[in-house]
Amino acid sequence: MTERSAGFWGRAGAVLLAMVLAAQSGLGGQELSLPLGTQAPAAGLQDLDGNPVQLLDYVEAGKPTLIEFWASWCENCEALQPQLDRIHEVWGSRVNIVAVAVAVSQSQRRVKRHVEDHGIEYPYLWDAEGEAVKAYEIPGTSIVVILNGEGKVVYTGSGRGQDLVGEVQELVGG
Repeated sequence: MTERSAGFWGRAGAVLLAMVLAAQSGLGGQELSLPLGTQAPAAGLQDLDGNPVQLLDYVEAGKPTLIEFWASWCENCEALQPQLDRIHEVWGSRVNIVAVAVAVSQSQRRVKRHVEDHGIEYPYLWDAEGEAVKAYEIPGTSIVVILNGEGKVVYTGSGRGQDLVGEVQELVGG
């Protein structure tokens, strides 16, 4: 194991512990991630075919964006899925949804299979090096960051108790 990979896996273990603790807490509201009003930072990821992409490529000027930091093993993420499906159904043309799959205790192939099995129509991106997790200061999974049309953070929350439909409805005005 190289020094770089050993460091990555040590950090990955710490991130996994933080994710489990955050997921169990079920926090909602403005307690996590970047402060409100922060401009969305850049982060390099991969699409599920392994091609490099930038998270900001999925943030469209004038259009709010909901970003979920997600894992296939996260029960709170699964509990949020109906809300994401509803948001996509009602406001899919007015709101971008992006799921960032963390590279802890899951494979890119497993994420791809989940997307295919569930017929999900919005992008899932693979955070192989944890760049998005670091840039958005994400302590766990089921963390949602909502950006307004100018790319600024207007909401952060964690866990199944979030009212994402209400947050998006308030942001887009119905």
